[in-house]
Amino acid sequence: MCRLFGLLSVPPVPADRWLVASDRALVRLANVSPEDRQGDGWGIGWYDRERRAHVEKGIECADEPPEREEFVNAALRAEGPLVLGHLRKASNPLGLPVEQLRALVNSQPFVHGANMFIHNGAIPLPNETRTRTGRYQSLVRGINDSEVLFYLLLRNIDETLDPAMAYSRTVAELKEVWNENARTKPFPFSGLNVVLSRGPHELWAFCLSLGEHGTGILDESCPYYEMTFFAEPGRVVVASEKLDTTRSDWQRLPDGHYLVAQADRGEVKWRTAPLPRLAEIPAT
Repeated sequence: MCRLFGLLSVPPVPADRWLVASDRALVRLANVSPEDRQGDGWGIGWYDRERRAHVEKGIECADEPPEREEFVNAALRAEGPLVLGHLRKASNPLGLPVEQLRALVNSQPFVHGANMFIHNGAIPLPNETRTRTGRYQSLVRGINDSEVLFYLLLRNIDETLDPAMAYSRTVAELKEVWNENARTKPFPFSGLNVVLSRGPHELWAFCLSLGEHGTGILDESCPYYEMTFFAEPGRVVVASEKLDTTRSDWQRLPDGHYLVAQADRGEVKWRTAPLPRLAEIPAT
């Protein structure tokens, strides 16, 4: 169970306010309590002026030495228009030793070309799902179910040219894998909260989960998997939960919905909508 952050801003702005400086900054969510400790890695990604993706990662808790200094330094370097941030509390569907789970190759964001991706949740059958990633199968480097989800989503984006439709097709495929291989398991996934960018001027956020998972780490007024965002002229910020208490304009991005924001001619245009043609999934 991880924590996510995404920023799209025109003109570009530093992201350290939401990553390290605010009263509920991302790094503050890393070590609130032993049961909620995000202790299996972190990552911050952004794009340079040549539209190349840059990612800094760690393998332990972002709020403990020596990782905290590395996280803060990366946060100070990260500048929009597009920045993603991730805290990792590793899922372990394969039952692996923790020392295998904690590796830079398993930390997020994952990047392929101009695509940058972070995920909160778990899929129980990553090996069986990997076979559906098509031409991307050989690119899976780690033992992280989120990486498999990334490449499955990319394959569906290639085929649909529409990230929202591709996401819904990905949900449908996860259900198919579950039906084919694991009818005794409770659900085909726990959460599929995803923040995705296909370049420095586009941000997508998808919110979907199954089952009961409690509340947010610091924001106990919302379910754990319900995402949130705020939008103001030239800027959209999306996160797993509210990253400060100084503003009252955080909005819900509830289960079964997505947000898309695009920078164009000095403006950031955004909208939210229900997921399209969502495949039938087990009732919670």
